[in-house]
Amino acid sequence: MSEDLSRYHRQMILPGIGEDGQQRLLGSTACVIGCGALGSVIADLLARAGVGHLVIVDRDFIEMTNLQRQTLFDERDVAEAVPKAEAARRRLGKINSDVRVTAIVDDLNRTNIERYASGADVIVDGLDNFEGRYLVNDFCVKHGIAYVYGGAVGTVGAAFAILPHTPGGDAPWETLPDGSRASPCLRCLFEEEPAPGTMPTCDTAGILASAAVTVASFEVAETLKVLTGNYAQVSPTLLNVDLWNSSMSELRVAGAYEHGDCPCCKHGRFEYLEGSRGTGAATLCGRDAVQLTHRQRATALDLPAIAERLRPHGEVRTNRFMLRASLTDNGKPYTLSLFPDGRAIVHGTDEAAVARGVYAKFIGA
Repeated sequence: MSEDLSRYHRQMILPGIGEDGQQRLLGSTACVIGCGALGSVIADLLARAGVGHLVIVDRDFIEMTNLQRQTLFDERDVAEAVPKAEAARRRLGKINSDVRVTAIVDDLNRTNIERYASGADVIVDGLDNFEGRYLVNDFCVKHGIAYVYGGAVGTVGAAFAILPHTPGGDAPWETLPDGSRASPCLRCLFEEEPAPGTMPTCDTAGILASAAVTVASFEVAETLKVLTGNYAQVSPTLLNVDLWNSSMSELRVAGAYEHGDCPCCKHGRFEYLEGSRGTGAATLCGRDAVQLTHRQRATALDLPAIAERLRPHGEVRTNRFMLRASLTDNGKPYTLSLFPDGRAIVHGTDEAAVARGVYAKFIGA
């Protein structure tokens, strides 16, 4: 064993890794989208495992309430108002100098994902909203890149490693001698994103740190299998955990591709990547506000139900035309106006990334 690899000895003696697998890890690039509760654990473990290049994309800054679960950060980061991606880069450089970390402080969207994720061997999910996940899913199916999905809120979490069926059918897991290991993609499993306001978020429902750590650990294990070429060991099931109720289940989802009619991996329609689905953002001139427009909303939102969820977090007023909530994020006040068709106006910023962050934290999808 070379001196350079000695720090990875305990990992290299595992079946399926060895020196060849470790060299593959050192030559790999993993793109971690989101560096919060999930992403900070994912980035930490991947750096310690020796993944040679980590690209971390996150639009947010660190606040004191993050420290309960976001393991890469400390109180100094809060005091200095360091962006999460940059704070992660600094911390990971002290953990493993073998690893190159690229920190991208930006809002991931369809105009920049090709630039930021290009060259990645795998994309690992640290996101907090389904629109971002569908965008990543589109990108991964289009380019034949593995996508490790994960989500956690409250005391529950879910994760699934996606080896997508690709338009050309030539991804490495599709051309194995013993047959294809391709899996359903995210839109096979969840055809439509949840309606805004219907899913809990960490900011409205809380989160148990160990739930996030459990899901992130599963994501990292699947990522290491992918990067070392152990596609046969990638789990074919969707993991669901509830740590408060001490329950864990695995759902067999392989049939979702064969029996479904996925617009993405079956028909090659990349609606989120191309912009026909998802959110449009426009700065409202002279109003210090950003309008977020959700395309193709077929049903009206339940504004009274959303209002009940938001009342513990600020003053909320609602009528049949709109909901208006006064909220605080990262110590800054915002007014969120939400309309039945999903359209929203976030007052208090002229930056689309900030507006999307406020919306994702309090409304969700």
